[in-house]
Amino acid sequence: MSAEGPDGVTGRGPMATGAGEFRLRPVRLPADLELLAGWMNDPETAAFWELAGPPAVTERHLRAQLDGDGRSLPRLGLLDGAPMSYWEIYRADLDPLAAHYPARPHDTGVHLLLGPADCRGRGLGATLLAALADRILRARPRCRRVVAEPDVRNLRSIRAFERAGFTRAAELDLPDKRAALMVRGRGPDRPDRPVRVPPDRAPSARPPAA
Repeated sequence: MSAEGPDGVTGRGPMATGAGEFRLRPVRLPADLELLAGWMNDPETAAFWELAGPPAVTERHLRAQLDGDGRSLPRLGLLDGAPMSYWEIYRADLDPLAAHYPARPHDTGVHLLLGPADCRGRGLGATLLAALADRILRARPRCRRVVAEPDVRNLRSIRAFERAGFTRAAELDLPDKRAALMVRGRGPDRPDRPVRVPPDRAPSARPPAA
């Protein structure tokens, strides 16, 4: 994998969107740490990312990827040159996530947070997700699906994925959350029905909510 991303996903230049020119670049430490740690301490973000605290907490999370084998790539998102989002592009089929759903070779996963509060609630997430999913599927011919696993409580994130062309294919019990499996395929691989989770990976039964 190149330093710019798996198969050049984030190294192919900016993506034109209806919201402006969108670009991803590698996270740089220590230069980006203060900005990203600030975003992680926003209460709305912290509720799902669970990285609130001193900058060292965010740094450990980033270093694990930057010093890793390239399966997960932390990226800073810029819109018209202004930093406004944080992304992780990862090989979902090589990630622990693959133990919880019927992964296919070269499935590519996406994590996203919009940093500034004024970037949320405007449809930006859906616009940028659609652009990045298109880029991944063009840049990685062996990847047939882009996947994500937002917390089921994160309704704003799930709606953004749906507006970006993803289908809510299943619910998964992961070690740290109950997640909605969001899937966007190419052509005939676009899911039009729920993904069948094998019995040994099926979500455990839960009592009805009170």
